[in-house]
Amino acid sequence: MDMRYLKDMPIAILGAGAVGKTMAADCAMGGKEVRLWDQPRFAKTNFTNIEKTGITLSGNQFSYFGFQRKGNVKIALATDDMAKAVKGAGIIIVATVAIAHEDVFRQLIPLLEDGQVIHILPDNCGTFVCRKLMREMGCTKKVIVGAWYTAPYGIRIVRRGGVTTNECKVEDRITTIRGCALPDTDTDDFMASAWYIPAFDAIMDAEGEVTISKKGEAFQHGFIRGNTVLDINLSNVNPVIHVPGAVLGAAVMQNFDKVLDQEMKNYSLYGFALCPAIAEVQARFWEEEKALAAAMEVGLCTVNYEDFFSRTTMYGKEYMGPDFAVPFTEKYENFFGDGPFDLENRYITEDVPVGCYFMSQLGRKYGVPTPIIDSMILLASTMLKRDLAKESKYTLDYLDIGHMTHEQLHKYLREGVFTER
Repeated sequence: MDMRYLKDMPIAILGAGAVGKTMAADCAMGGKEVRLWDQPRFAKTNFTNIEKTGITLSGNQFSYFGFQRKGNVKIALATDDMAKAVKGAGIIIVATVAIAHEDVFRQLIPLLEDGQVIHILPDNCGTFVCRKLMREMGCTKKVIVGAWYTAPYGIRIVRRGGVTTNECKVEDRITTIRGCALPDTDTDDFMASAWYIPAFDAIMDAEGEVTISKKGEAFQHGFIRGNTVLDINLSNVNPVIHVPGAVLGAAVMQNFDKVLDQEMKNYSLYGFALCPAIAEVQARFWEEEKALAAAMEVGLCTVNYEDFFSRTTMYGKEYMGPDFAVPFTEKYENFFGDGPFDLENRYITEDVPVGCYFMSQLGRKYGVPTPIIDSMILLASTMLKRDLAKESKYTLDYLDIGHMTHEQLHKYLREGVFTER
């Protein structure tokens, strides 16, 4: 399909947290009409004075090819009325936490129009949830549903004196991103639609560039096509970094101000908790993911063993190229203050019951042992004093894929042919 019809259509962004608000400003500065939506209970805080102050993009914005976009901009609409946000929009970006996906999609699906393209960042099973609800709700609109394995930058919303501001501090911009649609037959059009999202401009500028690492490996910048949305979910490295780092580094966080005499506002998992021992666990965790991908016959992004032995982990090469690494012996103040500041944080409350639990179930389905992943679920549940897997709704049956054989699952992933229970 020729996706040029999206060129002059508005972009709707659902979710006004760090990713959503930053993408809204980035796209507006890039010349698009942007409508930003948030749930009513969050909008009052996230949209405070936004019509007067606009949104400010600041921060170091580290990027291998130097792309930056800074300044202040006002967006066309900030609203808690989803119908106003998505009406007539060409691209709809879903930038909420995973646990909000079902509520968001239940509101969104009745509002969908033919030709719209949904981008979920990151997927966290969102493509499965959206397509399932479309079937249940009888939606036959011709829309594309796809996702990316990560957001296009690392950011934090600036808070001062307990007040949430409209300033987004962008610390880095990635130059490579992996995506896919459900079904895969829509992926070419999905990838083509990404060229009409100015928040991806650093990636567009890098499209086609290949950097050869010191080891002689080719590192591809730009848009990378995943091998089904299972690839996109497994390639999301948040669980493999966040969960061992938060669980095994809990002592550093909980002692940071009381024993180590540091200000808690400066705490960073990357800056203070990560160490060679935790990196070994992360590397073993990733080996289990690689075994899962192989058994399921899907793709997976390339992460090398040594990538874990850096304060920037494999995230560093996403924005500064394949040779970028900060050794554990070095302080990296760029990370200071990025948290998490307690265990009731998405590093655990999202990445365990969604990411880790999803992988654990796939391991059982395909006969692939996942002892490291399972141990992270057990330890996190013990620390939070509740069973994060048992409480999770993210079962394979909830995602409507638990009943499928390997062949049926691939028919669904690749061609959109859904096998009923």
